[in-house]
Amino acid sequence: MSWLDRDHTIAPPGFNRWLIPPAALAVHLCIGQAYATSVYKTALVEHFDVSLTQIGFIFSIAIVMLGLSAAIMGTWVDRSGPRKAMFVAALFWSSGFLIGSMGIFSSQLWLVYLGYGFIGGIGLGIGYISPVSTLIKWFPDRPGLATGMAIMGFGGGALIASPVSTALMAFYDPNSGVEGWVASGDAVAKLFLTLAVIYLAYMMFGAFTIKVPATDWKPAGFDASKVKAKALVTSNNVSAANSIKTKQFWLVWIVLFCNVTAGIGILEQAAPMIQDFFRQPDGTSLVTAVVAGGFVGLLSIANMGGRFVWSSTSDVTGRKRIYMVYLGVGTVAYVLLALLGSSTTALYVVLAFIIISFYGGGFATVPAYLRDLFGTFQVGAIHGRLLTAWSAAGIAGPLIVNGFLDAQGIPGELTAQAYQPALLTMAALLVVGFIANLMVKPVADRFHESVVTRPEDLELAGDRK
Repeated sequence: MSWLDRDHTIAPPGFNRWLIPPAALAVHLCIGQAYATSVYKTALVEHFDVSLTQIGFIFSIAIVMLGLSAAIMGTWVDRSGPRKAMFVAALFWSSGFLIGSMGIFSSQLWLVYLGYGFIGGIGLGIGYISPVSTLIKWFPDRPGLATGMAIMGFGGGALIASPVSTALMAFYDPNSGVEGWVASGDAVAKLFLTLAVIYLAYMMFGAFTIKVPATDWKPAGFDASKVKAKALVTSNNVSAANSIKTKQFWLVWIVLFCNVTAGIGILEQAAPMIQDFFRQPDGTSLVTAVVAGGFVGLLSIANMGGRFVWSSTSDVTGRKRIYMVYLGVGTVAYVLLALLGSSTTALYVVLAFIIISFYGGGFATVPAYLRDLFGTFQVGAIHGRLLTAWSAAGIAGPLIVNGFLDAQGIPGELTAQAYQPALLTMAALLVVGFIANLMVKPVADRFHESVVTRPEDLELAGDRK
């Protein structure tokens, strides 16, 4: 298996760095399917005859495992290189769908927890961080742009997965033409089998086309001193082991946790939520299931576009200022959505679009934020540790939303008022994140490492400390 090692992925002289983003996107577009789970959420509730909260655990487990596997495997990813990491991620992610389909076919919910949640979540974590540090090394002159390119695919995964999943479930379910149709468990299980095969193929393409730059490579005309001139940007390095000893790491952790918790609640509930907001007195909704599926795709555009546009903008504004926008304007948008979102579908869609664009932008900007604060050598491993905030948010977000909704009534009969407590709670969380972001300052000199040339050298230096 030596052909998977980092040494076999070093780019030759003259290699075009713009060939790397497609390899990163091949992986992130696949694992971004996680954001399309709301498309078949109601189908699983009916198939297993359980609550929204119990089905929401599938998504929560996957996000928890994403953060934990990224944190635990971060240094291994930096040391082994992106090809081996992406290869392993593909195997775990596809296996998760296969085992999950077995659980649906056999009506064993624990198998879905194990497959899509636990095993698939490991693939999510490894696949998520593996291209990020590589792209930052290829684009030291535009780290925000680099992380935006790496991560926008994850936000855009549902843009493809949502309509494709809806179409495949309709194809596999003979009752799809019935009014008020909800996909059968058999259709969802067959969907999982299909996605396992498709995603394995695409992720392997990414694994075998990714390359890392040579140690002494830099873009033509790149001047590192100009990057250092910006506020909060360091030319020093902090090891992954030492990064968690700094207050900056934990402040950014709080920022990411609050931003993700606020957005993840909407995304996990996106399709049924828009139907509930416009439910009529007779119990029907002005928004059909097909339109709700399209809305999930629209939010995917916001998620993907926000990751690229806002993170690229952060190269100009600085990371701290752009997070003030994410958290401050996001708070206002949540309050408006809670109080006025049900007045018109146009207002609802615009507010949700803005909120999710900030959610995506926060994800894409945070690796560049870490690069500014801690340097470049182990930014992948530090990013992995920080993603434990996503794990915590993956539990908190769905629990807050589903907990409030389960207390308000029965799925399919909820209204906009049922969502107000959850949405106002999200707004309060964003205020906490805003305050934490204001407190971020440059990392103290005592945490900086001596000059090193390789990631593994930096890892050993951190261990010695």
